[in-house]
Amino acid sequence: MPTSSAWSLESWRTRSVAQSPVWPDDEHLARVERELATKPPLVFAGEARRLQEHLALVTQGKAFLLQAGDCAESFDEGSADSIRDKLKVILQMAVALTYASGVPVIKVGRIAGQFAKPRSAPVEIHDGVSLEAFRGHIVNSEEFTPEARRPDPERLLTAYHQSVATLNLLRAFTTGGFAALSRVHAWNQEFVANSLEGKRYAMIADEIERALQFMKACGIDLHDDSALQGVDFYTSHEALILPYEQALTRRDSLTGDFYDCSAHMLWIGDRTRDLEGAHVEFLRGVANPVGVKVGPRVDADELRRLADVLNPLNTPGRLTLIARMGQNRVAESLPPLVEAMRDDGRDVVWACDPMHGNTFLASRGQKTRHFDDIMSEVSQFFAVHQALGTWPGGLHVELTGDNVTECLGGGSRLAEDDLDLNYTSICDPRLNATQSLDLAFHVAEFLRDYASDSGATSL
Repeated sequence: MPTSSAWSLESWRTRSVAQSPVWPDDEHLARVERELATKPPLVFAGEARRLQEHLALVTQGKAFLLQAGDCAESFDEGSADSIRDKLKVILQMAVALTYASGVPVIKVGRIAGQFAKPRSAPVEIHDGVSLEAFRGHIVNSEEFTPEARRPDPERLLTAYHQSVATLNLLRAFTTGGFAALSRVHAWNQEFVANSLEGKRYAMIADEIERALQFMKACGIDLHDDSALQGVDFYTSHEALILPYEQALTRRDSLTGDFYDCSAHMLWIGDRTRDLEGAHVEFLRGVANPVGVKVGPRVDADELRRLADVLNPLNTPGRLTLIARMGQNRVAESLPPLVEAMRDDGRDVVWACDPMHGNTFLASRGQKTRHFDDIMSEVSQFFAVHQALGTWPGGLHVELTGDNVTECLGGGSRLAEDDLDLNYTSICDPRLNATQSLDLAFHVAEFLRDYASDSGATSL
């Protein structure tokens, strides 16, 4: 259990809370917190423990983590089609990774709770007017008006109810036949199918179908194997708005541990990983798997202290370190951190976030990322682990199932002039389905080099 006697549900409130909105009415916020605390949990402690068991396999080099989804979920985009198409992309990526490498893939969505975003400045200024920064739909709205930017506690309830609806659909899709391996062709979306990546995926799907037909011909009852009929799919988000996280934390009746039941896995961002801050204090006391974004400013001593606080018992699968260096910094900044964890015998998952360190402004002012920069960071991440004899355990990416034009290059061959065609993100640029599948095929090639020595087992 990762707690100490000094921890309580309220202890984070005595610490500095970075990236916190200025709520205009404390009593209104308190009423919403009390109401949320009476709501049913979004996920269950047993599910979070199962995820931790799977992540423990990653620490042993026997599995791979795919964590993917929206940069910031929108209250306006919670349709069944949108959720289904996002799931399709993640399932396609997992199939490509597993088929090419032989490594089982743990699927964790940035979904059903990823409504908040940290900001580089607390305010935005346009034409001399200064307003609260847009912090995600759980706090305020993106329109540049005083009313839209005023933090509203009622949005915490809206986030909860939208997460309920999203989770209901995800559970239906992943256990009700949609995610059955026999439906691999059905996951290939129309706008992807005619691309090079879509055709390459279709070839894999054909081979999987032939393998399933062979198994059936041998008398194997495919419908009797749950692993072929559905998938384990977990949810995650950045634990940024702590009143929401505390209100959804419950004590598990089986173990007595506290679990943040807003998601299976929570992570701390690069801007909120202060060892003395509220976010580290809160997450050290919940028993969920937790992640920490690790940027180029982190040194080995700080990372050791974070690991001591967040995973004092060195429990495998408890702590995921998500490197987000930027492709110009990863070769210099990552090796000392990986060496420190390796030499200390720390059982951590190392995952690569190649998105957040590679954002820039296009000539017309849109935030974007180039696929080549993303691939460069991933390639260097794998090279560092290969050189140090450690396992490159996961990939953490922002993507959507929609045919958006937000990131340059990749399978979609997008140029800067294409960004205006379908740029719909309310925050950061995301890979579209074609680019996501392109990335998966590249990562599968990197993984193939490790698979023969990984001792991979089935999940």
